[in-house]
Amino acid sequence: MGQLFTREFIQAIRSLRIVSRQVPAGGKSAEHRSKDMGSGMEFRDFRAYVPGDDLRRADWNLYRRSGRLFLRMFDEPEDLPVYILADMSDSMFFEAPPRADVARLMTAAVAAISLNQHDRTGIFPFGSDLVRPMRPLSGKHNLPRVLRYLEQLRPAGKTDIVRVVRKFRAMGLRRGLVVFVSDFFDGQGIDVITNALKSLRHSLLLIQIARESDASPDLDGELTLLDCESGDAIDLTVTPEAVARYRRSYDDFCNGLLAFAARRRAAHVRLDADRPLLTQLGDVFPDGVLIT
Repeated sequence: MGQLFTREFIQAIRSLRIVSRQVPAGGKSAEHRSKDMGSGMEFRDFRAYVPGDDLRRADWNLYRRSGRLFLRMFDEPEDLPVYILADMSDSMFFEAPPRADVARLMTAAVAAISLNQHDRTGIFPFGSDLVRPMRPLSGKHNLPRVLRYLEQLRPAGKTDIVRVVRKFRAMGLRRGLVVFVSDFFDGQGIDVITNALKSLRHSLLLIQIARESDASPDLDGELTLLDCESGDAIDLTVTPEAVARYRRSYDDFCNGLLAFAARRRAAHVRLDADRPLLTQLGDVFPDGVLIT
């Protein structure tokens, strides 16, 4: 592997797991439990018989005791399709260390976990558009292929999350878990972004890449600020009052993302781009497990 994915990192992610509370039925056998209680091995519950049910699932001992017909229901093991939308826009590569490094590392961690759990895993990098996605594959033997793919990703233009979500939705992929890895900075605003995300019929895991300077920029005096994606420049005077207004706007942005996650019952993870990801995995995966 290249410099980004060290042997220590690959070893650390081998024992991590993702557990989903909502697993859609209709896939192949894997490690997750579907809400569709079918013919699996682990007993879950009884339910009353209705005409048309398979009588092979009837509990005849219970029928003899009660005179009522019930079916034995079992957990149905299913795979969970995992689709990782990884932000590779120009701004993600702008700073040092670039947010794109943390985004690719976390994408690799999620992909490794998913492949190890026999789930079908697809990676969809984006900037101004979706860029050469890695179509869903399964099996932990595919991890080296995933890492090589992520190493080769490059800046993909100006951020346009709304367009990306619309094009991803149009693919009509089987319902699963969408893992959105981004700083969520988009000139269209957080309300427009969350409205786009709301349109996805998948479960959501939002992984926000941030750094402390986002909330408290070290700026003062007469400055010319340059947009690192569009190249647009603006002259302004940075005063304490201007910084306070900015901080309120940034808080509104973060709170808007968190409020959407709460309404949607989506998992939310915040990563610090200035800290090694390995030191943050214990917080993201308490006891080695992330529940989505």
